[in-house]
Amino acid sequence: MLPVLVLCAVLGAAPAQAVDGYRYWSFWQRGGDRGGWTYAVQGPSSARPGDGDTIGFRFAVSEDSDDATRPRGTADFAAVCAGTPAKGGTKRVAVVLDFGTAADAPDHRTPPAPRTECARVGEDATAGEALAAVAKPLRYNSAALLCAIAGYPESGCGEKVSSSVDAHAVPKGDGDTADGDSGPSAGLIGGLAAVVLLGAAAVWQARRRRA
Repeated sequence: MLPVLVLCAVLGAAPAQAVDGYRYWSFWQRGGDRGGWTYAVQGPSSARPGDGDTIGFRFAVSEDSDDATRPRGTADFAAVCAGTPAKGGTKRVAVVLDFGTAADAPDHRTPPAPRTECARVGEDATAGEALAAVAKPLRYNSAALLCAIAGYPESGCGEKVSSSVDAHAVPKGDGDTADGDSGPSAGLIGGLAAVVLLGAAAVWQARRRRA
């Protein structure tokens, strides 16, 4: 029985571990030079983008700021605010809204489609004021955490999310198989089974000689 037990232990599922994250709107900034997204170091109520800047908001489940998911798409200020001319005493801020995916949604339903808006606000306006100008209703909690943009999601605010993952899973890449199987390959399973069977045969022959 020992070889069979060894085979079961080797081929058994790897232990799972819990990964905790938070479901929330992350805040991003992009300057007028078409640079990449940068995770904002200030909240939308404090950050003050300039005329020609782009701000982005992405709803997703993330472990922390290092793991946060950036807004999708390549929209920049020139594209978003092309039809909004400059005006004295105001500034124009491109706003990118990415409502995430069904996997990120609290009810796992398809969220609203991403969209862009050009906010014309006062020269001293914050990112939060620019957002409010184009994406109401907004919802905040008692700690001033942004909970909903354009009414999405309807409830919840930065709740903790736990998921179970394979501790030894290999990240998927372009070379994945069609069925996405990340378990032991057929060749590995066959080789291990052959080793165990040979061991079992050797034990049986030894017992037969003693008999």
